[in-house]
Amino acid sequence: MPLQIGPCDAWPVSLCCDVPEGMEQAEVDRWARVASQILWGLSGRRWGPCPVTVRPCRRSCAGDDFFSFQTGTGTGPWIPYIGSDGIWRNASTCGCKSDCSCGELCEVYLPGPVYDVVEVLVDGEALVPEAYRVDSAGKLVRTDGECWMDCQDMSAPTSEPGTFAVTYRWGLPLDDAAIAAVSDLTCHLLKGCGGAGSCGCKSNRNLTRMVRQGVEMEMPDPTLLYSEGRTGLPLADLWLSMVNPYRMTSPSRVYSPDFKRPRVTTWP
Repeated sequence: MPLQIGPCDAWPVSLCCDVPEGMEQAEVDRWARVASQILWGLSGRRWGPCPVTVRPCRRSCAGDDFFSFQTGTGTGPWIPYIGSDGIWRNASTCGCKSDCSCGELCEVYLPGPVYDVVEVLVDGEALVPEAYRVDSAGKLVRTDGECWMDCQDMSAPTSEPGTFAVTYRWGLPLDDAAIAAVSDLTCHLLKGCGGAGSCGCKSNRNLTRMVRQGVEMEMPDPTLLYSEGRTGLPLADLWLSMVNPYRMTSPSRVYSPDFKRPRVTTWP
């Protein structure tokens, strides 16, 4: 995936507070985007959906799915193996006979989590949605009896013959709890940044203890909350503790030098 420093779009909000008088809707939308970016980062950078177009590489069948006497990986587009009926066959690099399937599956890997598939282009033509499905984790499986192409012309645009591209949206879906959390943080920012009070960005971050006219008040240090990945707002922090209890800063990933990730065009 390309480097990403925030959510693709502002999360939807349902504000339970009054918008400061005289504030334009564009300003409200801006602080909703700020709240979305904060919660997106604190929740582990896994929420979407974000559109991306990839040009996948087909995976090899060689490996654990074959018999123990067959070691290493094949160097060509076909790999010989013995089927369960004792007959020698040539396996294409498209899919593999796994412990879940009686035959080979024609599939490619999509980095996920996959929210939905927008379009699949083969030779510049869009396939009907009935021609494929998505299995966890991120496997795009061909279901119309055909198979994904062995190789493609990476120098050609995806509208040309000899190309293969998948446009899909990745990221976890936003539920009611996520919308309530970002709405709570947006209201907090609006109260201070809109000039309607001492909350949000106008609060005094250095004051933790105050004594006045015999009344003593001690407040928690907000920097400690921030260092623990929390906002200090009950609703937002309840959601963060539910979806990111171990305070992960990014999704877990496994890297292998033998695994080919889909090619993503980042410019232009």
